[in-house]
Formats: sequence, structure tokens, C-alpha cells
Amino acid sequence: MAKPAPHLTHDVANQAPDRVGLNEFTTNAPLVEGVARFDAAWAFDELTTIGDHVGSAAFQRDAVLANVHEPVLHAFDRHGVRIDEVEYDDSYHRIIGAAVASGAHTSAWADPRPGANVARAAAFMLFAQIEPGHACPISMTHAAVPALRQQPDIAVSWMPRLLSRDYDGRLVPGKRGALFGMAMTEKQGGSDVRANTTRAVPAGDAWLITGHKWFCSAPMSDAFLVLARIDDGRSDAGIGCFLVPRVLDDGSRNVFRIQRLKDKLGNRSNASSEVDFDGTLGYAVGEPGRGIRTIIEMVARTRLDCVLGTAAGMRQSVAEAAWHVRHRAAFGRTLIDQPLMRNVVADLALESEAATALAMRLARAHDDDASDAEIAYRRLATAVAKYWICKRGPGHAYEALECLGGNGYTEDYPLARRYREQPVMAVWEGSGNVIALDILRVLAREPDAVASVRDELASAASADRRLAESLRSIDARLASAAGRDPDDVAFDARRLAEDLAVALQAAVLVTGAPDAVSDAFCASRLGQDRAALYGTLPGGIDVGSILSRA
Repeated sequence: MAKPAPHLTHDVANQAPDRVGLNEFTTNAPLVEGVARFDAAWAFDELTTIGDHVGSAAFQRDAVLANVHEPVLHAFDRHGVRIDEVEYDDSYHRIIGAAVASGAHTSAWADPRPGANVARAAAFMLFAQIEPGHACPISMTHAAVPALRQQPDIAVSWMPRLLSRDYDGRLVPGKRGALFGMAMTEKQGGSDVRANTTRAVPAGDAWLITGHKWFCSAPMSDAFLVLARIDDGRSDAGIGCFLVPRVLDDGSRNVFRIQRLKDKLGNRSNASSEVDFDGTLGYAVGEPGRGIRTIIEMVARTRLDCVLGTAAGMRQSVAEAAWHVRHRAAFGRTLIDQPLMRNVVADLALESEAATALAMRLARAHDDDASDAEIAYRRLATAVAKYWICKRGPGHAYEALECLGGNGYTEDYPLARRYREQPVMAVWEGSGNVIALDILRVLAREPDAVASVRDELASAASADRRLAESLRSIDARLASAAGRDPDDVAFDARRLAEDLAVALQAAVLVTGAPDAVSDAFCASRLGQDRAALYGTLPGGIDVGSILSRA
């Protein structure tokens, strides 16, 4: 009697092995160099430990699970009691717990010293490179600190919890650590928070808040900074900033009605929600009626983290692409030996290096020892970098994805998830037009910020003629803007933001990166041969040196 053939199909060959078991810090030359250059070499040991952890197969598996098993809203318990809880997969808790334990949230505040924000930025980027969703509450916790410091009676009880490296994802009283979120925007206003209708009425030493918030990210955080219009009988009371805890001092739940979770393009592991307040208890933070000013530093810090998160995503994209082309062959040669593929991957690597270098430069300007000039620099440069680097993220992820061919387009590989993730950094904390108009406001109102950025560009321009030409063009734009109709200036705001951003990236590379990197960047981004898409580097570039760093 005939027997069936064995279940044999074919041997698997010419597939890249999984990119796991690598130290994501020590193999990232631009990040290592940036940490050292900007005074945080003292953090090498801890960053190396983090690099091992996030590069492990277990951590990468958790990153997959946290996005596959998405957060689930439980508005009520089985008895019908309103609980407003979001359930996360255990993988998410392991990821965010490790990030908190490593100080990726508030280590720079807990131990301020030269390079503290650089070290914290590098830790943040390493975790976000592999799993970006958890970075949202990590970032907001970091950014909440300067706002809370404006209210000493609140800071004394909350600051030790923010600086703690303990993580507990439950809504329970008595936790040693705490994470913060924020809720500012509403349906009718969006970025125009002055159009908010949520009201806060005084109630002894606290306030009762009633209204809605259209976006409230990470709703299982322990407390939130919330904007609400003060309703105390005065017509011009203004908008206040309030701390809204999820759990009250007596252990009961504050009124925090999660209406639904957002069905987002990406950022799937992190819950974003719509919430209603109805007599919700809050505590005033900062000067009464100046809530937007109170929270503005939080916005600035989260904008920096958008830059860090995008740069982390670019690193993941180019690392995965470079790994694939080194292990895959086609048409008789390994892909990395194909001239056009070398151009593409080197171009992707340049974009990643420039984003990382400027991110580290900005982080250093946020340290406690920053001079007045550095503070002025970061006011303008942070917005400029947020606009441009975050705009570049999605296209960069797509081009890296294409390097993997059909594999890159499947959810079995991380770049499909990264491609869906990158747009959130451009939208969050001010989309492109909002940021570009903010840049115009700084240019018009803060001459010290303009001078500080221009001094940095001028210093670097002496070493590269292409950057010098770019600076002359920027100067001409700024001079012409002074006498033009404001609407005409606004119409052109994105071009000015782009020119400033690319020049700032060139400056930080010219003054600190290897010559092969800075020359290639200036030639391809500032020179006459610049083009719109990746893989269009001009001839004469030292592609081998660039690829060796990717």
C-alpha cells in the first residue's frame, strides 16, 4: 500500500536572521558619540545595561505583545459600579516598569548635573526605539515637573513620587511612584486651548471641575494636569491649570469618566481617551488665570521628547534596514553591495545621525546649568527641531520599510508598526502649522533666541561653505519678513522652519560628527544636488564610512 510523502517543502535560505541579542546602545555610534560629546559619558555603564535589555529577545517580544494585545476599557465592574479602568497586557507593564526603573522618566530632575538631560534622553530613546507607546506617560511625567514646581505646597507631596523609580500600574492609594498625564484639548478648540469650555469652581482649598477633554492620553496615570476656565464670579478670571488625581487621599476614586478609547493609526500599546469631568476634584497649579503659561514648559519638554522619540524611531528603521541588506542577496550580490542600495541606506543613516545629534544638543541645553544663551537657544531650536525632525519621521520609516521588500510590509517585522507610529510625534504637542507659527512668534518677540541660534549657525558656517550660503539665505528671509504683511510671512512659515532646521542639523554635525558624515549631509541637504527622496546622495560621498556606522 502506498504511503504519503513526508511533509517537506523547501529549506529556508537567504533570509536575514532576527536582529536580537545586540546592545542597542554600544552599537549606535551616533548616540554613543552624542552622549560623550554633551557631557554624559558618566552614564555609559547604565546606558550599556539598558542597551542590553532593550536588545534582548524577551524585551522585543514584549514590544510585539503590548501592541497586539491592546488596552481595553472597563467602564464598569461586573456589579455595575463605575470604575473607569484601562487594562493593559502584562508585557506593557514590564516595558514601562523597566523604563521607570532606569530613570527614563525623571532621572534628570532627580540627579541634576551637567549632561543629566542628555543621559535621560539617551535612556528614553533606547526604550522608545523598541516600544514607543509607553514613552507617552514617561514623557509627560518628565515634563510635569517644572509645572508642579510652581506650586510648592503640591510639589512637596507629589515630587518624591514623580522622582521615584518604583512602578505600580494599579489605581491604589499609597503608591511610592507616580506617573502623570495631561488633558488640555477639547472638541471645539483642538490646539486653540483658549476656546476651552471646561469650568472650575472654587471649593475651599480645591476646585471642582466640570467639562470634557477630547484627548487625554495614558488615562491610567496617577494624576493629570488639566486646563479649565476659572468660574469664580469674575468675567476675566482666565484659564487655570489644575492637578487632577485619579485616587483621592481617602482612597476613593475621583470622578474621571472615560467615555471611550481612541482608535488610533499607531501608538496602539498606549491608551488615549476622551474623558468627562463632573464635579471632579482638582488643585490649582501656578498663578491663577495663567494656566496656559503654567503648562507651557510642560509642552516645551514634551516637544523635545517628540524629537527624541522620532530620532529613536529613525534609529530602529535604519538599523533594521541595514541589518537586512547585509544578510540578503539578490541578482548575484548581497544587497549592501548593490550601489543603489548603498545610496539608499547611507542616506537613511545620514537622516538618523542628524536627528540624533540635534536631539542630544537640545537635551544638553535643557540642563540645570544652562546659560541664558542656552535657554534662549532651546526656546527657538526645540520648536524648529520638533517641526522638521518629526515631519521627516514617516517618510524615513517608509523608505527603510521598502528596503525589506514584502517582509517590511508585514506585521511580522517591526517597521510596519514603526511606520504607523512615526506620525504621532508630528501631531502631538502641536502639528506642523502650530509649530511653524510658534517659530514665527519667537522670531518676532525674542531677539535673544534668534541671536543665540544665529550665533551657533555662524560659528559652524566658518567650517563649511554650504552652511555659510544657507545662513546667508536665512538672514535674507528674516530681514525681508520684517517689512512684509504678516499673512504673507505666515504663508511662508514652513519654508523658513525647514531652512532653520536643516541648518541647525548641519551645524551640529559640522562641529562634532566625522567628516564623512558632515560632508555628506551638507552636500545632500544644503548643496545644489539636493533632492526630495532618499537614495539620491551625490557622487563623491564616502558611503562606506557612513554605512559602517549604521
